[in-house]
Amino acid sequence: MHIGYAGSSTIDQEAGYQAQIQALNAVGCDKIFAEKVSSVAQRAELDAALEYVREDNALVVRKLDRLARSVAHLVAIGEKLDAKGVNLKVLEQAIDTATPTGRLMFNMLGAIAQFERELMLERQREGVAKAKAEGKYKGRAPTARAKAVEVRRLHSERIGPTEIAKRLQISRASVYRVLDAS
Repeated sequence: MHIGYAGSSTIDQEAGYQAQIQALNAVGCDKIFAEKVSSVAQRAELDAALEYVREDNALVVRKLDRLARSVAHLVAIGEKLDAKGVNLKVLEQAIDTATPTGRLMFNMLGAIAQFERELMLERQREGVAKAKAEGKYKGRAPTARAKAVEVRRLHSERIGPTEIAKRLQISRASVYRVLDAS
């Protein structure tokens, strides 16, 4: 069974959106999940498609950039599909993870993503070390401890930990830590 996914981030991309749906229909997708949402918004139809697919299905997209926001996101989607025994077919890039060549291409993208992530983390560690050496790095400012007086005051007014956490925008665990410390 072929399950299609079409996504567009703006209404202005209507022609591209329709072209995706036409391409998915042309290759015989049995079901198509489609949506028009911002690239930073939750993509409910993509989530639904990933939930819907079953072993021996193929998730089909017209272009790779319509599926994932980044290479790391693509790798995460690939891992989810692998765990379910589902192949990925990308029409315009001719990637089909059911074939050795398609699997190679997909794995190369994953390896590049991992390499980029490791380089970024290395640069981040170097920057933190340099800032510490210069006395500029202070770490993350504690949020809950700074609100300890407010936590205790609200608790004394018989307000529950969940409500305190909500009002002060801290975790419930932080509320308990403050109350246990008093």
